[in-house]
Formats: sequence, structure tokens, C-alpha cells
Amino acid sequence: MNIVLWHVHGSWTTAFVQGPHRYLLPTLPERGPWGGGRPEAWDWPAGAVETAPDRLADAEVDLVVLQRPEELELAQRWLGRIPGRDVPAVYLEHNAPREHAATSRHPMADRSDLTIVHVTHFNRLMWDCGTTPTTVVEHGVVDPGHRYTGDLPAAAVVVNEPVRRNRVTGTDLLPRFARGAPLDVFGMGTDDLAARLGLDPATPVRGLGDLPQHRMHAELARRRAYLHPLRWTSLGLALIEAMHLGMPVVALATTEAHEAVPSGTGYCSTDPDRLAIQLRELMAEPELAARMGAAARRHALQRYGLDRFLASWEDVLLRATEGRRPARRPMAGATTATTGRS
Repeated sequence: MNIVLWHVHGSWTTAFVQGPHRYLLPTLPERGPWGGGRPEAWDWPAGAVETAPDRLADAEVDLVVLQRPEELELAQRWLGRIPGRDVPAVYLEHNAPREHAATSRHPMADRSDLTIVHVTHFNRLMWDCGTTPTTVVEHGVVDPGHRYTGDLPAAAVVVNEPVRRNRVTGTDLLPRFARGAPLDVFGMGTDDLAARLGLDPATPVRGLGDLPQHRMHAELARRRAYLHPLRWTSLGLALIEAMHLGMPVVALATTEAHEAVPSGTGYCSTDPDRLAIQLRELMAEPELAARMGAAARRHALQRYGLDRFLASWEDVLLRATEGRRPARRPMAGATTATTGRS
């Protein structure tokens, strides 16, 4: 199939474009949120094709994957076709409701022309989608391999913009968790984190910045455990990647985390003080941490493995396009980066 989608979430899109299709990525000269194309920092297959918007009108498109409400208008303008009516479409919902947990209306509610695909069962439960058909395709990631050493007695945290998002990301809880272990925090907006939070210099919280994925994986794997302090998130892909690396997990039992972190793979609780104690235990017992990390990897490979993810998406794509596939023809004007895998 020829599938149009925007590059919105790096790790998710990296997994999605590993499939057997041709992925047409709208690309603007200035890049930005509506024309990001192929990111230089990610290793994507050759099937992920940068496509100028003015070429999309002549493209044979089998399906549009929408991820933001604004993309409906963009797709109609750039393709000259209405998603859901003139070309099959699904709406991928990455997030839990931002406002009221149980009563938020989804922006694509009450539509019969597309399907909403949620990334967690929790999200599907909480969003009010009205009569719009819904399904769930849980996350999958490209396996980085078992790289865990745990030689640094510290906990790794991955969170973007922790100061701005504060309570949403559990940033206010970091000093409490730091009673159990030093915290090394990675992600966008983590530079000078302790100073920006006004923490006492003795509080062991370090912001280490936004690293390229391959470097971040190497750094995560050196830490003794992975900490997931987020109060309200869909399900962080960094958590799943950490489990693939072989890291034990200590997580707030919010949203979907209890499904991702079953017994034996780490600790999951709504009590930050208990979790701090369990962090301290993992720091003191590296063999226990390694055993739990191995169990975490086994669970992640089974539940969030790439093959299962792609197979589940294949079912969604086939249902969405059944009986509506256009004739195939080459598309002029598309360019493919030469550095991707084939």
C-alpha cells in the first residue's frame, strides 16, 4: 500500500515504517510539525519516502493515517481528496484525554467514515468516541537488544519538558524518588534540571539532555533501574524500550503502566515512598535487578514486540482498505533518503 502519514512521534513511527508498505511522509522545505519528512537522527527503511505536498494530489494513496485533528484539513487540501470519503483513513490516537479523564469527547467522535486506533486499552476506555468504530493496537518497538549492565547505581528517567509539564510527568515527585537512588534524567528540556527546579544541590537529580536514540539506549542500559514517574501519559515508549534493553522498572501505577510492568519485572505502585524504598533495594542488590530486568525483557518482547505490532496494524490496514484499493502506478517527484535500510 501507499500510506500517507506525518512524522509526529519518532519511536512510534520508527516501528510503523518497518512494515512492508510505502510510507509517504509530507515534507516541507522548513520541515516543522506539518512537514518533517524523514528525521536525520533516525535510521528508517527506504520505504519511508519524503514527499512534497504538491506531489500528493497525483499520488496513488491507499490510506491516510491521521494523528492530529488539523491533519484532516491538510490531507484534504494536499491530496485533493477527503479522508474517509474519497480515500480510506484511520485516526491514530496516541494520548490519554488531556482534561476530564472519563468524559472527554474525542475530536473524531461520531464518525462512520474512519476508525480510531488507540495505543492502549486505557485510552480506549477513557476517551468518549461516540459511535466512531475503535480498536487498539498496542505499542511495538524495534528491539535494541539486551544491553543491560546496570553498573551505575542510579535510576534512569526519560521525560520531555519536565519543567513545563511538571505534575503531568511527575517532575514534582523526583526529589522523593531521589531518596531511593540518584536520578539521571534524559529528554528534551532536561538541561540544568536541578537548578531549574530549585532543588538543593545535595539532591541527586541530574538532567543529561536529549540524546540521539542509540546513545540514549547505551546510557540507559548502564543505569541499575528505569524509573517511570509519569502521572498521566498514554504509555511512554521509552519505558518499553528500557524493558527491551533488560532494565528492571519502577513505575507509578497510573494509566496503562500496571499492564506494562507485571510482577517480577520491577515494581509498580501508586505510593511514591514505597517505590523509593524499592529503588533503594535495586541499587543495593544488582543480581536482583538483573533478574528482574531479564524478566522485563521477556515480557516486552512478547507483548510489545515488533512482529506482533506490525501484524496487528496489517489487520487494521486491510480492514480499512477492503474493496477500496486504487490501481497502482509510480508516483513522480518522491525522493527517498539513501541512508535508510532496505
